Amino acid sequence: MMWLSDSQKVGVAFCSGGGFFLIGGVLLFFDRAMLAMGNILFLIGLTIIIGPSKTAVFFARRQKIQGTLAFFSGLALIFFRWPLIGFLIELYGILILFGDFLGTILGFARNIPVVGPYVGMLVDRTGLGARRNAELPV
Repeated sequence: MMWLSDSQKVGVAFCSGGGFFLIGGVLLFFDRAMLAMGNILFLIGLTIIIGPSKTAVFFARRQKIQGTLAFFSGLALIFFRWPLIGFLIELYGILILFGDFLGTILGFARNIPVVGPYVGMLVDRTGLGARRNAELPV
């Protein structure tokens, strides 16, 4: 059973489409149009999933302001025809903004039917999935 509402499912579809466009933009040697479309779809999807006010609060948090500035600066550089540099700066911002969710994302990726076992092997080899607070009961 999905615990998402219908509008949140649409938001997940937008975020997924944004991810595919970003991957496609990288595979096509940093195609500016695909990278821009991926970013726009991702931002629309995130706004639909958590709502406009929570999205604004998420990007405006004091401890994440460096990531927000890097993300939107990278997006601006992509729009101003500097896709490689813009993507790298944006990637840095994404890591700062969404780094807290990396463990959750990797745990979800382990359960994907075809590629899940390979993702699990990669996570175990690199140590990305190691819990920082392993002594906690939860």
